[in-house]
Amino acid sequence: MKNTLQVLMSRLRMKQLQLLIALDDHKSLHKAASAMSMTQSAASKALHELESMLEAPLFERAKSGLIVNQFGHCVIRYARLVATDLTALCDDMAEIRSGRGGRLAIGSIMGAIPDVVAPVLDELHASLPNLSVEIVEDTSARMLMLLDDGRLDLVIGRSTVSDEPSRYHYQSLGDEPLSVVVGYDHPRVAKEIGLQALAGYRWITYPGHMPLHALLERELDLAGISMPANPISTASTFVTVTLLQQSTDLVALLPTDIAERFARQKMVRILPVALKSPSPTFGIVTRKGGVLSSPAQQFIQRLRKLERVR
Repeated sequence: MKNTLQVLMSRLRMKQLQLLIALDDHKSLHKAASAMSMTQSAASKALHELESMLEAPLFERAKSGLIVNQFGHCVIRYARLVATDLTALCDDMAEIRSGRGGRLAIGSIMGAIPDVVAPVLDELHASLPNLSVEIVEDTSARMLMLLDDGRLDLVIGRSTVSDEPSRYHYQSLGDEPLSVVVGYDHPRVAKEIGLQALAGYRWITYPGHMPLHALLERELDLAGISMPANPISTASTFVTVTLLQQSTDLVALLPTDIAERFARQKMVRILPVALKSPSPTFGIVTRKGGVLSSPAQQFIQRLRKLERVR
């Protein structure tokens, strides 16, 4: 199979795939060749070359003509997929040239999505209705790897987590305030409490490489509490909220914007705990030396405008 793939990658021509589609449409080598503006002998030769590359006959030869076999049905199906993808490619290129479409891939820390990413995307969609958007929510460290690989156009996060932050352009957007949260079934707490009051609770922590893990560790240390020996570690907001809902002896840190949204849905409670550490900052991260697409430039421009208004 490996040899077959190498042969296809080096020798397969679109004309051969177009011929297969024409054969499937017209059910005749003569009619397919005519539709392709080829001689019948040239069409027969192209088909024979394709069958040799695939190491399998695609049609049964009969007096009535060519009859598609199971291999032929399989290859024709993929030929149509390739043709459809190429049509989509041409359409996307035309959209990009016209300035109406294209693709935008954004990475974002969870705390920035509700009030930073979502409003700007809503505004951007109004002016670029044909724009295809992909949003990745992950840790800054992982998103920077995707940015380096060219799989993201920009990141709303932190460049300081990189071993080489100087490789990136960074434009600060603001702080990411944090809140201490518990499940909604936890008794309401009216007055302000310190972290000492949570000494008997199990913490849902962030993975060790994340800045928020170090922040929690510092807060607990300031409160005279050791980092729990048996924490549950996750970077997933969904996992954190689900676990909090299942147990009243779990506690976690969440970005305040996220926590408030879940609190309004009666999924978590925000405890009146004042943290001593300054809120972590975040901003727009792009590759130095990289060329931003028009949608990415427009997204950043609208983002900066939104931040000036706020």
